[in-house]
Amino acid sequence: MDILFLLIPLSVLLALAVLGVLAWAVWSGQFEDMDVEGQRIFEGEDAGAAVKRPSGPRA
Repeated sequence: MDILFLLIPLSVLLALAVLGVLAWAVWSGQFEDMDVEGQRIFEGEDAGAAVKRPSGPRA
């Protein structure tokens, strides 16, 4: 029964830590654009490379 005095506060601290990490993820913009990451799977490697190429005259 004495172990409950240790386990209950530890579980509350763990729950608060999980909520803190979730709040940080939401406020830092981790869940802003969920559709683009899902569509990136279907694109080929060439499509991603074409976007990253600099646009300008080549010497």
